[in-house]
Amino acid sequence: MTNDPVPGLIEQVDGVRMKADVVYLAQDPLPFRKLNYTRPGQTKCSLYEADDYIQGKLESWGYRIGREGVAVQAFRCDTSKPKAHQYSPPQADDPTGTAYNLYAERPSAAGSEEIVLLLAHKDSQSWVDSPGANDNAAGTVALLEIARVLSTYDPHRTIRFLFCNEEHRPWTSVTAAENARARGDRLVAIYNLDGLGRSTPEDREAGRKTNVTLYTEDEGEHFADLMARVNEDYKLGLAQRKQRRERPGDDDGSFVNAGFRHAVMNIGSYPYGDPAYHTEQDVAENIDFENLVLATKLSLAAATRVDGGDG
Repeated sequence: MTNDPVPGLIEQVDGVRMKADVVYLAQDPLPFRKLNYTRPGQTKCSLYEADDYIQGKLESWGYRIGREGVAVQAFRCDTSKPKAHQYSPPQADDPTGTAYNLYAERPSAAGSEEIVLLLAHKDSQSWVDSPGANDNAAGTVALLEIARVLSTYDPHRTIRFLFCNEEHRPWTSVTAAENARARGDRLVAIYNLDGLGRSTPEDREAGRKTNVTLYTEDEGEHFADLMARVNEDYKLGLAQRKQRRERPGDDDGSFVNAGFRHAVMNIGSYPYGDPAYHTEQDVAENIDFENLVLATKLSLAAATRVDGGDG
């Protein structure tokens, strides 16, 4: 393609920077990112500390940050369930706190009202002391890195970044989606980044780098197919596939339920193949950073292609 900006943009993705961000959010100094944990000697819960870190990074690249508060509760833990599914609904009299959606965007240089939305949930599990490295510090730092790379890019359409919360109840992406619908936002593409780069043990053993794009409705299949084209066009070398699921799920599902039927999600494997899913073993050392960098480049390239009219 003539004057294609994608090769120059994906070259800027910095795996060293991304690894440092994961360590900060899921190891040191933050062991978790949740409302119901405050580190000794600190006055803010660890989720607010993560919010401050993310906001500080975005502001350093010239973004203005919007905050949208949502009343949420921590899940309870039910140890009678299998380890990965031990969350149980909070009770009515459990403590309520405010979790924030963080927004940043690169406004359209052409005055277009159309928006390309990329999102990721930044919180870790509220019912277990899991670092949440793959779920979802990985997607969070991928979104951060895409925002950094695009901070000097002049898009045709507005590119919006949303850092939401999925491991407390209710999901704050529901509020984000319903408010987008109420405003009449023209969201022409919606990519959710969750568990990026986490392949199955079998894929890891074979050295395969993977990405799966999940879509729910017919309108989303085009954006799943775009991922395969982008992977081939820029020779990223991922084992890319698409998968339709039976019902809306995850934070992209919040947007599907709000009427944005084309929302999709990028994830490392499906069914999710992380043995440490929702456990204390979901640590930074288990992230395949090479896979994460490639999946970040893929999502960046797809968003840029949509911005250029491929969508």
